[in-house]
Amino acid sequence: MALLLGCIADDFTGATDLAALLSRSGLPVSLRIGVPQRKRDDTDAAVIEVIALKCRTAPVQTAVEQARQALEWLKDAGATRFFWKYCSTFDSTPEGNIGPIAEMLMAEIGVRQTIYCPAFPENGRNIFMGHLFVGEQLLSESSMKDHPLTPMRDSSLVRLLAPQVRGTVGLANRIAVSAGPATLKARLRKLTEDGVQHVIVDAVCDDDLRTIATATVDFLLLTGGSAIAGQLPRLYMEQGLAAPPKVRQTLPNVAGGQIVLSGSCSAMTRKQVADYAGRSISLRLDPLALAEQGAAAACRWLQKQPADAAKIIYATAEPDDVRRAQERLGRDNAGQVVEQALSELAQEAFRLGTRRFVVAGGETSGAITQALGVTHLTIGPEIAPGVPWTFAEVEGETIALALKSGNFGGETFFADAFTRLETA
Repeated sequence: MALLLGCIADDFTGATDLAALLSRSGLPVSLRIGVPQRKRDDTDAAVIEVIALKCRTAPVQTAVEQARQALEWLKDAGATRFFWKYCSTFDSTPEGNIGPIAEMLMAEIGVRQTIYCPAFPENGRNIFMGHLFVGEQLLSESSMKDHPLTPMRDSSLVRLLAPQVRGTVGLANRIAVSAGPATLKARLRKLTEDGVQHVIVDAVCDDDLRTIATATVDFLLLTGGSAIAGQLPRLYMEQGLAAPPKVRQTLPNVAGGQIVLSGSCSAMTRKQVADYAGRSISLRLDPLALAEQGAAAACRWLQKQPADAAKIIYATAEPDDVRRAQERLGRDNAGQVVEQALSELAQEAFRLGTRRFVVAGGETSGAITQALGVTHLTIGPEIAPGVPWTFAEVEGETIALALKSGNFGGETFFADAFTRLETA
């Protein structure tokens, strides 16, 4: 089938979040891990392709080049409309990968203007007068201010984006959005006339997202979180560009052991780890010990556990503990040590018969899926908004993967995930 939309996501949990919301429409969505090495099959039924990169905290030039390669693959596959997906908390490196990638995409696609809308009201991410809120807190006052890799100390998306791009940044505020698609279109046209290429757009509810999507559905490039992208399939179907499949997708029944692997140190993940550690066999990883001794001891611990027992292995820690590890090991090295250990543990768990994995943290999810050799994911049922079960083939066997962004899901998410898989 013709490819309607090509999407590029800056990490693996963000890609599954995006694919989940796009899949709500019933349209077939394909999720690929990394830039595919082979061309898209002409018989592929998916009308939306999502490519998951691991570039959120990569050096800017590396991130831009990865995104360029993804764009080239999507263009070759037939896509004419594109979506650049980043986190709903707008986190990136201080130099910024969000803006540089967007600007490269604009140049390659040939557009004068695009929008930035990371709002996800269903998960408590709202934009008002250009400022991003997490729940009722400004981003800069939320737990994101202590994120170990991308601490967010400003809530103004205009101020955050402006140093990342060469073009001018402007705002289409809630007043324009609440007045409807026609008014928003007029505001965007006026900003274009004024030479504003990058436009932050306010959104505080799903109605706002519908307005924004309606006003910009003909843009060749949109950027934002998964929630705004999730509005597009409905508009495509209303325009007669696609129709939902008549046959419901059949999902695999995955048997085998289960494990939670958590590298995220977000506030919600800390609560989730505390909840699940009380329900299961648990092992906490110390980055300092891992740096000296590697993951061998943790692998031996895993080998001693019953194959069918509920297990969690985590490096999740409080902000002060994370800072101490980073001071000793360096920020990037501390994260890499944890990712390497959890990747080795995922491989060992698979060798021991584990086929159901819940992974917390975008960087961790990227490392583990790559370690397992996963290149293509089928989207299954959502566990929480933006967090679906996915399925992949590894060494000829089907595994189930839930890749969770740090702050997504409720406190009982890990237990809920396995229950949801059993009832899917």
